[in-house]
Amino acid sequence: MSKRMNHDTAFKARVALEALKGERTVLELASAYGVHPTMIDHWKNALLDGAAGIFERGGKAAVNYRDYRGNGPRPARQDRGAGYG
Repeated sequence: MSKRMNHDTAFKARVALEALKGERTVLELASAYGVHPTMIDHWKNALLDGAAGIFERGGKAAVNYRDYRGNGPRPARQDRGAGYG
């Protein structure tokens, strides 16, 4: 059994951006970078979820839905379109 890979954030961002461009399929990217296609989908969704945080002002932290621990009301999740169910 092989050891689990830990990829740095720059690598994940680069692969996610390429997936968003749509020039190559997720399967082609997975083969080229040696990662599972599901991981590319996760990184792409994380990039889309956090993209609004780039434009935040006034020191407000962006809501990170993946770190929600159940303290207080859960923020509403925005619909990203068809196919995300």
